[in-house]
Amino acid sequence: MQYRTGNDIRELFLRFFESKGHRRVHSSSLVPANDPTLLFTNAGMNQFKDLFLGAERREYARATTSQKCVRAGGKHNDLENVGFTRRHHTFFEMLGNFSFGDYFKRDAIAFAWELITSPEWFGIPKDRLYVTIFEGGDGVPRDDEAEGYWIEAGVPKERIKEYGAKDNFWQMGETGPCGPCSEIFYDLGMDAAEVGPDGEKKDLPFGEDDARYVEIWNLVFMQFDRSAVTDAAGKTTGYKLAPLPKPSIDTGMGLERVAAVMQGKISNFETDLFTPLIRRAAELVGLASRQDGESASQQVSEPAQGGASPDLETLLGNASLRIIADHARAATFLINDGVLPANEGRGYVLRKILRRGIRHGRLLGQEKPFLFEMVFAVRDLMQGAYPELIDSASRVAKVIEAEEKQFDRVLKIGLTRLDEELKSQFTGEKAFHLYETFGLPLDFMVDAARDAGVKFDEAGFEAARAEEQARARASWKGGSQKTASPAYRDLPKTAFEGYKQLNSTHGEVLAIVKDGQGVPAAAAGDQVEIVLDHTSFYGDSGGQVGDTGWFTTADGNATVAEIQGCVLPVQGVRAHKALLKQPLAVGDHVNTIVDGDRRNAIRRNHTGTHLLHAALRQILGTHVKQAGSSVDPTRLRFDFSHFAQVADEELQEIEDIVNREVLANARVETLEDVPIDVAVSEYHAMALFGEKYGDKVRVVKLSDGFSTELCGGTHTAATGEIGLFKLTSEGAVSSGVRRIEAISGLGSLDTFRRDFELAQVISQLAPAPAGGSLSEGLRAKLAAQEDELKRLKRELEEMRMKSAAGSLDEALSHAVEVKGIRLVTLRTDSLERGQLRTLVDNLKQKLGEGVVVLASAQPEGKVALIAGVTPGLAKRIQAGKLVGAVAKLVGGSGGGKPEIAEAGGKDQAQIDAALHATPELVGQLLG
Repeated sequence: MQYRTGNDIRELFLRFFESKGHRRVHSSSLVPANDPTLLFTNAGMNQFKDLFLGAERREYARATTSQKCVRAGGKHNDLENVGFTRRHHTFFEMLGNFSFGDYFKRDAIAFAWELITSPEWFGIPKDRLYVTIFEGGDGVPRDDEAEGYWIEAGVPKERIKEYGAKDNFWQMGETGPCGPCSEIFYDLGMDAAEVGPDGEKKDLPFGEDDARYVEIWNLVFMQFDRSAVTDAAGKTTGYKLAPLPKPSIDTGMGLERVAAVMQGKISNFETDLFTPLIRRAAELVGLASRQDGESASQQVSEPAQGGASPDLETLLGNASLRIIADHARAATFLINDGVLPANEGRGYVLRKILRRGIRHGRLLGQEKPFLFEMVFAVRDLMQGAYPELIDSASRVAKVIEAEEKQFDRVLKIGLTRLDEELKSQFTGEKAFHLYETFGLPLDFMVDAARDAGVKFDEAGFEAARAEEQARARASWKGGSQKTASPAYRDLPKTAFEGYKQLNSTHGEVLAIVKDGQGVPAAAAGDQVEIVLDHTSFYGDSGGQVGDTGWFTTADGNATVAEIQGCVLPVQGVRAHKALLKQPLAVGDHVNTIVDGDRRNAIRRNHTGTHLLHAALRQILGTHVKQAGSSVDPTRLRFDFSHFAQVADEELQEIEDIVNREVLANARVETLEDVPIDVAVSEYHAMALFGEKYGDKVRVVKLSDGFSTELCGGTHTAATGEIGLFKLTSEGAVSSGVRRIEAISGLGSLDTFRRDFELAQVISQLAPAPAGGSLSEGLRAKLAAQEDELKRLKRELEEMRMKSAAGSLDEALSHAVEVKGIRLVTLRTDSLERGQLRTLVDNLKQKLGEGVVVLASAQPEGKVALIAGVTPGLAKRIQAGKLVGAVAKLVGGSGGGKPEIAEAGGKDQAQIDAALHATPELVGQLLG
């Protein structure tokens, strides 16, 4: 078997299936497009899910990909295992071939065996390979068909083993496409065998040693549609399987695993896909020195004679270095695909990956930011297959460096909190909070607890961890994605005529869907969805809302239906949401009429979105990329990647740029059916976040190249049709993502009129100064009023303070003696805490020696408490313990230093009772 690099294996796989008539399809984003059921792309089939579900059609029936995947959250979570096993990763590449109703088992098996065993391709020895088939169960027969095809391909019968549904039956979800699968395993030999209880390696047969026999390829045969069986109440009572009309193939081969096989390695981390990264990680944490001028892709790219050097072998066995290398790959690709560190969802998983990598760097002695440097090593190693890393590496590194610095601050806070917790009851739940929120390592907390003489609550920690994992799974259930209704699945694509006209004539009714079921006809008053053979209605997609309007009779004399929206239940098929005004049947013909005023408002906002995107990149930088959008008749919303709030001056400049392009009235040019590679490489069109594109795309060019994007939406013919473009708001959506909202056309005019009316009112209340603007006059008026309010508030506080100070002598006269110590209590409402502290100091001074407790009713029903103890008594009674005891009586808590301490409460009705009980509390504390 010839040694092959990871890059060679990837290219050989894709080239092999191209030779078998497959279309090479580029990896989709790690953020699944239009699929709420997935946290991250975790398999090669994800981008083809709609094809398998019957909700999408493409011009090819065979495809092959190398798909980037992440399994680090939700149902598929390998995070805690990474670094400590040979084959677990957060980020990995899945090689796959797919058939969408074209070839099935026989060809899939023949292709697989040829690729992996032919000397022309992988050339893996046949005597090291085993395969598995489905043994049958749950009403599905044994997969004798697959077994026969494996034998036909040349696999000896004794090398075929059968397993149950857990291992050899695959399903997309509770319902939908499913079927048996076959797996191919490779025997790594005795070097990889498991060590038995006696410390010796056992020569076990296939199926009894998971470490020695590694799965390298899984072939899924989608041949059934699994549907729910319900009772009269609609409750699911079971499931049934029906044969799919067009069985399909979905296969997945882990690149990292195959690289280990073909490079003669036991662990994936010993392959050339990881060794350069592990070497660079060792350099960054100070365990190795870097050779001058050597890039990551040059390091250890060829096998050393006689195996790895002892130094490298030691590094490759270091679990922390493995974790850093793996997590650097995952973080680089996730951030490249638009994910940013956050406290929820995908961003939270990314943050956990980053912090785990940082923590393992600290375990190796590196406490300064280092992980961001790994981005460039990942780029050097993988830019051949993923050229987008060349442009994004600097931006990705900045995100990681910022996260490293923030984590350093959080970690310092966490250590302080740990010290505090160890002084009280340190429960497992509290430990998990420190672990999850501040990133404190479990083993570190265990050691700290032992040093403090505190028993660590490991059971409580694990219970809290399990509870959090359950919450995380529940928070990412997403939407259940079902197969498209049969009423839509087999319909031809709807011819869309709406780019050039608002009306279409003589459209044939191909389907009427009522309550999810196809019906031959519907009556007046029914709410239905109608599919025509051609239409002028745009359907919801690309962030743009669908059109509304009407259907009329073929002669145009009567309204057939009011159209309240248009959607695409299956790619290319447009379903009109209709309220029928008269009966309608399949085969009838109607005219379509789009609400032109509404469509024009949408077009203005959509074209404005493109201009806004270009202006943002021009002012803020090319790191700005769309992260979501919404375009409707009333306004546009645009989400984009950026690290800071956009300054008012920048917003004004952005708005000016857009309006200059509007005033230029430049032509809006659309190019139809452009090959995707031509659109991106030659026209430099931007592909937008979260969108899926076919092989042929539509390109929208504005202002002679000022903006060029892939877009299927409706647009103005020239930029001047937008009218006035006005930004209305800018704010944060999540960490690293900002949102701008804007209006255009008549919406801007309406806003201008309202603002003008408001300006007229303001001019009467706060006239503009000579030579100044109305806003300056208003600011001056508001500033003067604010100064007046501050003056009045200051005078009121002084009066309150004088009143309180005047009551000190009276309070002293009512001092009580508790076990030889004088105690003064006083209620003085509506004073700030600083004023209360001043009064305590004054009372302590007047007392000479004693204890003081003040209580004050505060705004919003709150209570402020302050206790003071003169220095000579601080060893007998502490202010912190005293104020905490009093606070409990007013529904609060607090503490502080021995000589002065503060607390809060929320039950003002108990203030007097609490002060009355204070002498008894002092007596208890004195003992």
